[in-house]
Amino acid sequence: MHNHFNGLKTAALFGVMFAVLLGIGALISAGTGSSMFLWLFALIGVGTTAYGYWNSDKIAIRAMKAFPVTEAEAPQMYRIVRELSARANQPMPRLYISPTPAPNAFATGRNPENAAVCCTDGILRMMNERELRGVLGHELMHVYNRDILTSSVAAAVAGVITSVAQFMLFFGGGRDRGGNPLAMIATALLAPFAAMLIQTAITRTREFDADEDGAKLTDDPLALASALRKLDVGTQRTPLPQEQRLVNASHLMIANPFKGGNLKKLFSTHPPMDERVARLEKMAGRQLQ
Repeated sequence: MHNHFNGLKTAALFGVMFAVLLGIGALISAGTGSSMFLWLFALIGVGTTAYGYWNSDKIAIRAMKAFPVTEAEAPQMYRIVRELSARANQPMPRLYISPTPAPNAFATGRNPENAAVCCTDGILRMMNERELRGVLGHELMHVYNRDILTSSVAAAVAGVITSVAQFMLFFGGGRDRGGNPLAMIATALLAPFAAMLIQTAITRTREFDADEDGAKLTDDPLALASALRKLDVGTQRTPLPQEQRLVNASHLMIANPFKGGNLKKLFSTHPPMDERVARLEKMAGRQLQ
């Protein structure tokens, strides 16, 4: 169990998400007299989840236009990842670099045996070795914690909820089948919003986990805290363009790669940097006691 009960929070959020799905399933059954479309959307969701999960490394790497690097090309990155992988008793992942000045990093892959870690050119130029070690420890823990599966399932369920809600809005049953049109319209409008909020909360929870577990792996929470401070400034100065391929991969990155105001930050898949830094500093304080 994590100190902040993040595993329990994730399970609870998934429970709420499935409750929303079951609730709109009951409404669509009452309105149309059939649950066939709910099952159809669910099957589509399972299919897209399986594809995205199995090919998560290829999809994200392609989105960032990253290329594989050898140890001769990225000796520092190899040295750090090899040390941390050995410390965690896990296989060495494939390493990539994305040729973008926007500072960021991500890890992906369905399991440690099929994992890939990618750093942008911007983050490699920005971080000193200690900070880069903190970042890579964070990313490796996403793989070891099986967060790709968690995020894939959350995205799929959210997609099913949105699809079913849209079906209800345009093709839902009416009074002749005993359905409540106003309730169905309200649900169709609110359900996608609720799904987005829950998916965001799940992703934020996993970021806190990776911060905490990565700091334990490196035994240096202040290094990651320093890296996050730099990233908070760097991603605002050099954001990624909000292209759909990058938006789809953004939840994997250690920092929100897009520039945005307070409203966009509210719905970001990443928790506020100041809160992440404060938790890491508190963790460092406990280590000194």
